[in-house]
Amino acid sequence: MSTELLTRPVPGTTVFVPELVYFEPDAMNYSKGQKIYEWAKQQGLEIHMTTSHNQIRDLPGDSELEKYRIAKRTLVVGIRKTLKFDTSKPSAEYAIPIATGCMGHCHYCYLQTTLGAKPYIRVYVNMDDILGAAQKYIDERVPEITRFEAACTSDPVGLEHISGSLKQVIEFMGQQEHGRLRFVTKYHHVEPLLDAKHNKHTRFRFSVNADYVIKNFEPGTSKFHERIEAAGKVAKAGYPLGFIIAPIIWHEGWEEGYATLLERLYNELPAEAAQDLTFEMIQHRFTRTAKNVIEKRYPKTKLEMDEEKRKYKWGRWGQGKYVYQDEQANALREFITEQIFDKFPQAKIEYFT
Repeated sequence: MSTELLTRPVPGTTVFVPELVYFEPDAMNYSKGQKIYEWAKQQGLEIHMTTSHNQIRDLPGDSELEKYRIAKRTLVVGIRKTLKFDTSKPSAEYAIPIATGCMGHCHYCYLQTTLGAKPYIRVYVNMDDILGAAQKYIDERVPEITRFEAACTSDPVGLEHISGSLKQVIEFMGQQEHGRLRFVTKYHHVEPLLDAKHNKHTRFRFSVNADYVIKNFEPGTSKFHERIEAAGKVAKAGYPLGFIIAPIIWHEGWEEGYATLLERLYNELPAEAAQDLTFEMIQHRFTRTAKNVIEKRYPKTKLEMDEEKRKYKWGRWGQGKYVYQDEQANALREFITEQIFDKFPQAKIEYFT
């Protein structure tokens, strides 16, 4: 092998550029809608109009699988009409809706079922309305702090170069005495957010995992080292930092995998990041519906979803999901907790679920 091949840099994860873009006509009445339209034209993208961001019916594709993959490369620009925010426990009080859908192809993602037949990506241009609704939620709870999660239904960092909406929310919360923002990402494209006036009111979190999980189940997302380098930039920009280890997956060599994960975090993070660091841990879970959808969309997945090996856990609304048996769940929780506190004794573990 030539020296040139040995030293050639590995290409980085590029920013998302859709193949198709749909606009609601009223979206063009907003400056954000006009800016996204101009961006799409400059990119030479195929542009269509649609009556509603919820009704995209003419996507190309000869099979359901092909239509799904094209939908994940489709951007829809519209107006968020529903301004009642969903709750977002245990992460925050409310989910703030600035986008819906994600360009990643994580096999296990709960959006596989919650978005159902609408896996295309939607961004909302009426940010003044959305922030006005957030203000009302904050005012209702004064003097309590109200936390908002911006990544319940999307990965907003992966869309920031198109929408600019996340920076708007960060700077809005930076001015709020009783409002705070949280979001999580698998993308490293953080540059547009580094100069935001956040006033330390936003916790910037990265989703991380063992190498086995990232390589086998998270296609279309930034590589682990890219996320960690981005976390260092975010820490230097003064943001409170956090990590979500999710989904924690029991696999051959899992102890070594998760120990290595924490070791790499410890070695690569700047010292200032460890002063105010949070961890959230979520074990892998699935529903029967999700299993059926995942097996259709990712027919070659290695994701273990054997109901006989799992424990059925009832949810709040009478629907349950399959989680690990108590013995496995406890082993995962105890081992990873020990690894976290060994490397980051000042860190706070917010929950294991």
